Amino acid sequence: QVQLVESGGGLVQPGESLKLSCAASGLAVASNAIGWFRQVPGKERAGVACINSGDNGVYYLHSVKGRFTISRDNAKNAVSLQMNGLKPEDTAVYTCARSSRTGECQIIPEYAYNVWGRGTQVTVSS
Repeated sequence: QVQLVESGGGLVQPGESLKLSCAASGLAVASNAIGWFRQVPGKERAGVACINSGDNGVYYLHSVKGRFTISRDNAKNAVSLQMNGLKPEDTAVYTCARSSRTGECQIIPEYAYNVWGRGTQVTVSS
């Protein structure tokens, strides 16, 4: 069974932090590109961050640079997204996804991510 399961979402106030986790089964996160995406009603899904399959190279959406950090924990076969200094505009459903493609993950088209989790809600509100 190939599966990704997100956890760690919730309701926080602006400036607070959350850490999301993407737990994988049936695939090794160490051997795959993993991306975090987010979507809000009425808007297209956007890539937030990703990590390369062949190394630890990472990419971040400009609006989250310096605030979010993506990382692998190969022992746990999971990928995390540490989110600091959260803003109301970060409110969205966050979903992790996997691609078997190599190279710079920001170049991987969305359709090439062929395993998706169900998402976890992040709400930032005062």
